[in-house]
Amino acid sequence: MQITMNINGKDVTVHARPTDVLTDILRDHLHLYSVKRGCEVGDCGACTVLIDGEPVNSCLILAPRADGKTIVTIEGVGDIYNMHPLQKHLKEAGAFQCGFCAPGMILTAKALLDRNPNATRQAVRDAIYGNLCRCSGYVKIEQAIQKAAAEMRGEEV
Repeated sequence: MQITMNINGKDVTVHARPTDVLTDILRDHLHLYSVKRGCEVGDCGACTVLIDGEPVNSCLILAPRADGKTIVTIEGVGDIYNMHPLQKHLKEAGAFQCGFCAPGMILTAKALLDRNPNATRQAVRDAIYGNLCRCSGYVKIEQAIQKAAAEMRGEEV
């Protein structure tokens, strides 16, 4: 079946079987390798994408359910030349080591700050709860998200 999605600002049509999961379509058909295959049961957050602004585990979404949706991967957030404040502050803090969790963590934090630019430290902690980081821990990640939020609000950081 054909499914059409807006991915990172571009309309894309792909062929998918009814049993294909969104992770496989994004990685195997569209070569968006920031969407990681982790646990494949929705526990780790490595496959997190934004669908219509909400963070979801793409390993749990059958591809046909994404038809007509707007999807954002980390490639749609920023790049090395034009970093989103989240990317900038996480990099400056040395918050990630291996980077496996980084795309999902950033997308989850972005969704939170888009909804709630004044998110408390506890709100940040609650939001990223489903994104597992095995290398760095969470203190630097939480601090960097708070700094990014302040910058996004126009405050001096």
